[in-house]
Formats: sequence, structure tokens, C-alpha cells
Amino acid sequence: MKKVVLTDGGMGQELVRRSKSEPTPLWSARVLIDEPDLVRDLHAEFIRAGARVITINTYSATPERLAREGAEDLFKPLQQRGIELARQARDEAGDTAIAGCLSPLFGSYAPALTISYQDTLDIYRRIVAEQADGVDLFLCETMASADEARAAVTAASESGKPVWVSWTLADHGKPRLRSGETIATAASALDGLPLAARLLNCCRPEAITAALPELIELGGRVGAYANGFTSTEALKHGGTVDVLHARHDLGPDAYAEQATGWIEAGAEIVGGCCEVGPPHIAALRDRLERAGYEISGDIHA
Repeated sequence: MKKVVLTDGGMGQELVRRSKSEPTPLWSARVLIDEPDLVRDLHAEFIRAGARVITINTYSATPERLAREGAEDLFKPLQQRGIELARQARDEAGDTAIAGCLSPLFGSYAPALTISYQDTLDIYRRIVAEQADGVDLFLCETMASADEARAAVTAASESGKPVWVSWTLADHGKPRLRSGETIATAASALDGLPLAARLLNCCRPEAITAALPELIELGGRVGAYANGFTSTEALKHGGTVDVLHARHDLGPDAYAEQATGWIEAGAEIVGGCCEVGPPHIAALRDRLERAGYEISGDIHA
């Protein structure tokens, strides 16, 4: 029986829908303070839906984003609150691994908005220092360039925890990172660094399907979790996610069909990103179990 690790879905878009507040450039970070019950309850819903890995809700709580909004003093409190709420959800809803979150420092899908590699590494080290004691692994997610991923993975690996790296791809054309780099180029930038898994995320499911054979050829454990956006073109630096729209053809059953195809192709880790909610994860769990797969929480290589 093949084991499959099922992760959670997207927190940010779901929290925007559930929140009483209007979206801001800090989207999901603000609710950690203003509406923490929403965060804890959504984590718990994902666990009940079958997720065996959940990621703390600190995606937008990077020092740069907080400084841009005049809220840099919230960096440490937000990191700790994110961990606390994930742990509360685990205590309430059942056993799951908790992943630390190393997200793009400036914003999703913006590989050109970079600082020096050393400065990037230093900031990721700050984030790792705040999260390391409270998480079971690190997820370097939505990495849009080879250097961004290298800095995040380097910082995460210094914690001694398992590290997953996940690149985001251009939605159309040949498989490429949003920087234009190939998957092979991005993978070679991580040579010598300990990785427990390589993944693809926050792009169209069709882009993942096209790129997955190339990822699998690299060897090791691989996985994927797509978004459900019609397009990400409208989201600009410093903008808010309410400019993005969900596809109408990626309901729970349709998404489960896509993700099951990735497992059949050789992926061992699946879940969802933006616009993929608890019903999607539950449908995916049910489909995998009917197909004879065992849902696992094994976060190691």
C-alpha cells in the first residue's frame, strides 16, 4: 500500500472570506491578532478533513511586508501567535505535523523584487530563529527563483529540522519558475543542502501536471499543491488578494482528480494552496483512501 502525505489547503483566501475585516496587504497576518479563533478553527478543519501536515499562518508576516505597512514590531508576536494557534488546533482536532513557513519576503510571484542573497539569507535566518522551537519541519514555499529558494533552504536546514522546498511555476508555457529558470537550474542551486522533499505549488494544476515528470526525474520525494485562481496577473506588489478570482471548474471533486493524477505519476505529497479549502482536502482524502492509498504523516525523506 503506497503511503501519501496529505497537507492542508490555502489559509489566506479562506480567512479573507471568513473575516469581518477588509483585505489588506498583510491579509492573513492581521487575523492572527484580531480574529485568532478563525485561524485556529480553520487549521482544525483542515486536520479533520485529513491533513497530516499543516503550515503556520505566517505567510505574510515577513519583516519586509510588516515594515512596508509600518508594523515591523509585530514580527515576533505574529510568529509566536501563528505557532500557538496551530498547536491549539492540533490539540483539539488530532495528530498532525506542524510546518514552519518560509515564504517569499516581498510578495508572491515577484522574483524580480529581490535584495542581495546575503541579506535574503539573513532575513530567513531571523524567521527560522523564531519558528524552529515550535515546528516539526520547515516548508520553503512559493519560491519564485533559484536564489530565493537557496537562501530559504540554507536558513531552514541550519535548524536541523526536515526541510521541504516548493517552487511556484509560470502558469503557461514550458515548465519554468516564475523567474524563467528551469526546474533543473533551481534544483542544482540546492546541491549539497539536505532536503526531505521537493514540491511545486501556487500555480495552475495544469502547470504542475506538465512539470511533474521533470521534478520526478531529479529523484527523491516529490509533491505538489496547486492554487485555484483564474490568473495571478492582477496581483501587484503591495496589493491585496481581493483582485484575484477563483476558477469555477476546480471544485473539490475536480481538484481531487487532478491531485490523484499527481500521485499516480509518482508524487508522494499532495495538498492545496490558495482557493483550496477543507472540502477539497476531504474529497482528496476520500478519493485516495478509496484508491487504496494510506494517508501518512511521514515528513522525512
